Amino acid sequence: MAKVVRGGLIQAKNVVPPTKDTSKMSEKKIKKEIDEIKEAMLEKHIKMTEKAAKKGVQVLCYEELFNVPYFPAEHHMRWYYAAEPIPGPTTKEIAKLAKKHSMVIVVPIYERAMAGVYYNSAAVIDADGKLLGTTRKMHIPHVHPGFYEKYYFKPGNTDYPVFQTAYAKVAPYICYDRHFPDGARILGLHGCEIMFNPSATTAGVSKYLWELEQPAHAVANGYFVGAINRVGTEKPWNWGRFYGSSYFCNPKGKIIAQASENKDELVVADLDLDEIEEIRQAWQFYRDRRPETYGDLTKLLP
Repeated sequence: MAKVVRGGLIQAKNVVPPTKDTSKMSEKKIKKEIDEIKEAMLEKHIKMTEKAAKKGVQVLCYEELFNVPYFPAEHHMRWYYAAEPIPGPTTKEIAKLAKKHSMVIVVPIYERAMAGVYYNSAAVIDADGKLLGTTRKMHIPHVHPGFYEKYYFKPGNTDYPVFQTAYAKVAPYICYDRHFPDGARILGLHGCEIMFNPSATTAGVSKYLWELEQPAHAVANGYFVGAINRVGTEKPWNWGRFYGSSYFCNPKGKIIAQASENKDELVVADLDLDEIEEIRQAWQFYRDRRPETYGDLTKLLP
């Protein structure tokens, strides 16, 4: 009998736009506004998660930094107030939701490890509400206007964990990480069955890669991929349009379900995990690897 897992992805617009000029705002008001932003996005995602539960979703992933706008569009210390520990208030609320619906939920948030140390992270919560662990974004970009992530995030130190959940072995691989096939391969070697790539990317930057890289990871590693992107143009920056288009692809690299470019949306797909073994038997990329020849990959070349 086929082992089918119903997966879900949520793409959503930011609800409360932040104030552009904070020069006349007190620290208290800045913190209050950030709390309001996070509460509004949490409420939206709770409602969309309830919708996912009604559709029978068993494994669900939110977008990168799901409960805030994509704040690396600017340099501003106010956003450090958006960070929180894991476990913390947000993951505890989502844990209740996961337990209520017997649903695995991947929760990408801004993590505060300690004062002055922050990560772009994703917590994995099992269907019983238990926090299984955290992945921290490994590759931190500072390559395009509006992607000033090195100001906010320390490079991850969790390596490439895969989490055994109630339904499947899942692994977050956050946004910019998707440009690096090495980590995607390690996830496969660690037993990943569903790789989630929660992202925030705009039309002028990487749209031509959006339906190329993640399907390539799926084919090269023989697993399912869920790629999530946010939607809309976020105020006050208005510097780029997040084009949604979230999707699932199978181990053949075929997109099997996809969202629109401009709407809040839930993507649902049935993932037959038996396809993983079928594809890996047909394409023996793991058998035919030659790791003894890859030494230069671990050297600082050129």
